Amino acid sequence: MRRVLILIISLFFGQFLISCTAYKPDVQQGNTFDEKQLSQLKVGMTQQQVLFVMGTPLLKDVFHKSRWDYVYTFAKNQGTSTRRLLTLFFEHGKLSKIDKSQIKKITLK
Repeated sequence: MRRVLILIISLFFGQFLISCTAYKPDVQQGNTFDEKQLSQLKVGMTQQQVLFVMGTPLLKDVFHKSRWDYVYTFAKNQGTSTRRLLTLFFEHGKLSKIDKSQIKKITLK
């Protein structure tokens, strides 16, 4: 009887541990941005106006203070991830260039 009880308890905890390691949550990081926000961006806007529209950038390079990067990544639990990148350039405190070349969803394995 005691062996049967130990076997049942062992099987229960073994199954519990296996089920805990099988679940991997989706991970979302960075700045989310949509077409409405992008349509509001105009060359010549001040940095404050850009902050109002887009929010704080994920990356402000200390060596290139005139460049802001908005990065968004989404990792699915199956192992694939998606990355979107928007880069804004400033000259004399005004938005001078908007690089949307990497906004398309890039799927990484």
